[in-house]
Amino acid sequence: MIVNSAELRTIWKEEEALGIHGWDFSHIRDRYEEEQDLPWDYEQLVRTYLHNEATLLDYDTGGGEFLLSLHHPHEKTYATEGYPPNVDICQERLSPLGIHFSECDDPSSIPFENESFDIIINRHGDFDATELHRILRPNGIFITEQVGSENDWDLIQRVLPQAQKSYPLANLTHQCELVTKAGLQILRAEEAYRPIKFYDVGAFVWYAHVIEWEFPNFSVDRCFEKLLAMHAQIQKEGKIQGTIHRYLIIAQKSAVE
Repeated sequence: MIVNSAELRTIWKEEEALGIHGWDFSHIRDRYEEEQDLPWDYEQLVRTYLHNEATLLDYDTGGGEFLLSLHHPHEKTYATEGYPPNVDICQERLSPLGIHFSECDDPSSIPFENESFDIIINRHGDFDATELHRILRPNGIFITEQVGSENDWDLIQRVLPQAQKSYPLANLTHQCELVTKAGLQILRAEEAYRPIKFYDVGAFVWYAHVIEWEFPNFSVDRCFEKLLAMHAQIQKEGKIQGTIHRYLIIAQKSAVE
């Protein structure tokens, strides 16, 4: 049984030292909870528009985990990724299957010809609506679920009270304006705020270290006293809770322009 802060520091620093493989959060499965009650099902929405003849691009695919779960015909499946560790994973995981993978870290310069895709999907990655318009075919569909500017903000302030929001314009209203300005028609747009719960501080430490752009300069040593306060709350209440911010956009390129 852990009884002192020195032991807690050691355990939390072990969590801090761990990385992530692809975009796989299984390390903290059952130790935290989020996205259990969004008002939409991203996978179901993608499947609604996807058909076997469609040419599909997953932009910012991570490690390809979600893309592979769709079981779309590999010869009609394309993916990009720009984060170097994930690029290596995609080259090892996707390319041997016949999925067309390209390294890309610039959403404004995607290495495909005009009107290449029937469907472009993007979950929690960056995007440039003008570039997507260029590579979508007439009647093509863009589906994205995004992380909003308020995501985890209450938790960030608990450990990093001087932090600034990483992406202040990441909200449904602003992003819909950009999508419309690019020439795409909005078919569906929704925004949601839901709880995120952590059942031990080690899980929170791992999460904050992985989501480094939200928790800039986070470390166990720098935030130790605040982490101890979180630990005391979990001992008393069973969890710490914050708020996630998500928004969904489904848009279509017109048939004739």
